[in-house]
Amino acid sequence: MKKQISLIFVFFILLVQAVALAQAQNPLIFADVPDMSMIRVGKNYYMSSTTMHMNPGVPIMKSTDLVNWEIINYAYDTLADIPELNLTEGKSTYGKGSWASSLCFHKGMYYVTTFAQTTGETYIFKTKDIEKGNWERISFKPAYHDSFLFFDDDGKAYLIHDAHTLKIVELNDDLTGVKQDVPEKVFIENASAPAGETMSLGAEGSQLFKVDGKYYLFNICAPRGETRTVIIHRADNINGPWEGKVALQDRGIAQGGLIDTPDGRWFSYLFRDYAAVGRVPYLVPVKWEDGWPVLGENGKAPETLDLPAGKGLIPNLVGSDEFKRKKGQRALPLVWQWNHNPDNALWSVTERKGFLRLKTGRIDTDFLQARNTLTQRTIGPTSSASVALDVSKMKDGDFAGLCAFQKRYGQVGVKVENGQKSIVMITTDNDEPVEVKRISLDQDQIYFRIDCDFTGMNDEAKNLYALNGKDEASFFYSLDGKVWNPIGNTLKMTYDIPHFMGYRFGLFNYATKEIGGYADFDWFRIKY
Repeated sequence: MKKQISLIFVFFILLVQAVALAQAQNPLIFADVPDMSMIRVGKNYYMSSTTMHMNPGVPIMKSTDLVNWEIINYAYDTLADIPELNLTEGKSTYGKGSWASSLCFHKGMYYVTTFAQTTGETYIFKTKDIEKGNWERISFKPAYHDSFLFFDDDGKAYLIHDAHTLKIVELNDDLTGVKQDVPEKVFIENASAPAGETMSLGAEGSQLFKVDGKYYLFNICAPRGETRTVIIHRADNINGPWEGKVALQDRGIAQGGLIDTPDGRWFSYLFRDYAAVGRVPYLVPVKWEDGWPVLGENGKAPETLDLPAGKGLIPNLVGSDEFKRKKGQRALPLVWQWNHNPDNALWSVTERKGFLRLKTGRIDTDFLQARNTLTQRTIGPTSSASVALDVSKMKDGDFAGLCAFQKRYGQVGVKVENGQKSIVMITTDNDEPVEVKRISLDQDQIYFRIDCDFTGMNDEAKNLYALNGKDEASFFYSLDGKVWNPIGNTLKMTYDIPHFMGYRFGLFNYATKEIGGYADFDWFRIKY
């Protein structure tokens, strides 16, 4: 009898686990997808996000179930042709570029807005075909911080922007700028007030929604000594008066807005600072009580959701690439982004069939200033990326390979010095690269791998700087693609604000002595 009870208990536990696995899990996307803005058009959901100094910029993602997302487009290929965005003249735009976007659908047209401290402008992109169409681009000064585009029922278009003291401007009918005869107004004087008197982060990241005739404004803030917090204000009129309340205060899960499903359910999409992997999206269920959206379950973001299970991020948000291209195929799948604007004359997937060729065109002594580093997101809780590389055409002083990319980066690759090739592992210490290990190389084909471990984050952390995950990257090389050998030290990955981005896997090749060499990447493979 006891044996039967034990078997029934085991079966029950397995059944519970199976049901949990059949549901969506939080975090919804265990990768860096911050500052989301989300809409539903019919049965399709669309989402934009922030990738700042990466290009192409402002990724557009699609889902049919709110869980499984695919990158389908970008708002722009390059934001501007200036030294800061081109990594020229010793300039860069790390942590800047384009910031928090807003996405909306109005009268058959899709709109994406963003702003850039780098250029001092606000941008509006529009298209009738969000999945395939090119975006028409509008820009004007100034750069409205964390601006959110909102079309009211009377057809007027507004940008809500700024932090703590939120402001609103009305746009021209053609959205080419602010209406000159309508002065900027204070939208909410002290938007942080519902969360307390003192703030380490004032209310920002505005997203405005209209539900059943009422206006609901979402913001993120951080009361001093507390975790990041969701504040919601509501009003019967866009001009107020507004009343506000704290809507969620759980592990820093904040900044986002509302989304509904075709069957009438509501969710809030938010993100969480998750240390070195970046800012990861969460979904929390929403119930309506007394005209207010109530976020989460008992004030918490649940681990599972009553939504279809996730099918994984590969290949729709990150993906392996064999660099084989059929006629008419994109040169690079949408999962790839360049660090800053690329020099398109110095890379190719056609010069050698089945390979990505990265060529050198100038001398660089600082890896963070080198152009044409090609990147993809890392994935939590653990992920691994590997490459196969032909180094036969590298020149003296060239360095090519695979990196864990952030301000505090790690590299494993091949250096050529005085005609001798060497496998080298580099890590960063006090913002300076340090060569940890060097091994002589007598062949032209080489393989590299980086394993990332983002497990063990401290759920009780009160702020971004107290996060305490494992956050380690380990580096490997192989001479035959089968036997992997560790090399160098483990990199302690840190989420550094100057880059303001989760770690990425990166493919690189740059010259330190003479130009004209190149490295051929046979494949890039990622798993988790």
